Amino acid sequence: MTAESATAAPAADRPVPLLVGAGITALEGAAMAGWGLYDLVAGFLGEDADFGRAELGGAVLLLMGLLPLLAGRALLRRQRWGRSPAVLTHSICLPVAYYMWQSGGAMTVAAVAVAVLGLAGIVALLNPRVTAVLYGDGEQQR
Repeated sequence: MTAESATAAPAADRPVPLLVGAGITALEGAAMAGWGLYDLVAGFLGEDADFGRAELGGAVLLLMGLLPLLAGRALLRRQRWGRSPAVLTHSICLPVAYYMWQSGGAMTVAAVAVAVLGLAGIVALLNPRVTAVLYGDGEQQR
């Protein structure tokens, strides 16, 4: 690890698709962590006969939300490892949107938003300019 890789890259070195992809990834991670925190607190404050299930689910969602947040940060720092968990998170949005769509009603609007964010994240992070920034131009193959 060199001193160059430990510091954040200047904003001029980051193409717009990378910034968009990192932002959407961080947004999805924050939403997942927020939902987990809500479930955790609601489980402790509620009078549910199934005490423990909501808390465990909330803790799992909270921890799962941290990975996209860390991946978004890694993308902003131009670290390649951040792209795989980010694309995976965006890919998971598509079946989630499908099942939200099946519910109908107000969930239809939320399903469209989730699907659009997922597709926009995938397209942004698989952009050739993002690949060039993260992996180089292909001249330095290991």
